[in-house]
Amino acid sequence: MTLLDGSFARSDAPLARRNPVAKLAAALVFSVALIATLDPVAPAIAIAVELAVLPLFGVRYGLLLRRAWPLLVGALGITATLTVFAAERTGTLLFAAGPVVVTTGVLATALGLSLRMIAVALPGVFVFATTDPTDLADALVQNAKAPARFAIGALAAFRLMPLLAEEWQMLSMARRARGVDAGRNPVARLRLFASTAFALLVGAIRRGTRLATAMDARGFDSTTPRTAARRQRFTAADAALVAGAAALAAAALATSVLLGTFRPLIS
Repeated sequence: MTLLDGSFARSDAPLARRNPVAKLAAALVFSVALIATLDPVAPAIAIAVELAVLPLFGVRYGLLLRRAWPLLVGALGITATLTVFAAERTGTLLFAAGPVVVTTGVLATALGLSLRMIAVALPGVFVFATTDPTDLADALVQNAKAPARFAIGALAAFRLMPLLAEEWQMLSMARRARGVDAGRNPVARLRLFASTAFALLVGAIRRGTRLATAMDARGFDSTTPRTAARRQRFTAADAALVAGAAALAAAALATSVLLGTFRPLIS
C-alpha cells in the first residue's frame, strides 16, 4: 500500500476531478513560493491550508497519517539534527547540556525547514494520489505541450513506482526465508537495509532497460505525431485552481511579512 495506490483517495472529489496539469501547476506554484522564506510561519499557514482542503481531494486524514508518516519522521530528524549540530547559536538560550546548546534562533531555523519540507511535499502527495497516470500523460501532451516521448516515459515510470514497494517486501521475505535476519542488531539492520536497497536498484534498472527496449520495438520512439484517444480539457475551474493556489501562497508569505518573521532564503 503506497501513496500512489488508487484506494488512497476518492476520484469523485471536487478537486480530484480537476485537470492533472492544473493540479500539478497549482502544487508547483504553492510549493515554490514557500521556498522563498526560512521562517516557520509561512509553511505553518501553508500546512493548515493544505489540511483544510484535504477533504476536497477525497483524502481521509487518518489514511494520510498512516501513509505519509515518513514525512513526519523526516521532519523530526531535520529538527533534531539542526538543533544539535547547528554552527550558529543565535537568539535566547533555552537549553544547555554539555556540547548541546539550544537557542531560539536555532530552533526557529530547524522548525522552519521541517515545516517547509512537509508543506512542499503534501501538495505533491495530493496530486499524485488523485491523478490517474494515463490522464496525467494525456494532459501533459495536450495541455502542457510536453513531448510525447517524455509523457509516455513518465507514464511508464509512474505505473512502475508501486511495484517498488511490492518488490521490497518480496526481497525482505525471501531473505528472511533464507535465514538472513538482522534481529535487534542496529548495525546488522543497516547493513541488511543497504544490501536490500542495492538489490532493488539493480532490479529496477534491469526492468527499466527491458521496458525501454519493448517500448522502442512497439514504435513509442517514433517521431510520428500521435492522436489523442481521450481529450483532457483545461476549463475555467482548472485555471481558478491554479490562481487560488497562487493567492494562498502569496497570503501565507504576506502574513509572515506582516508578523515580522519573514526571512528570505537569499539575503
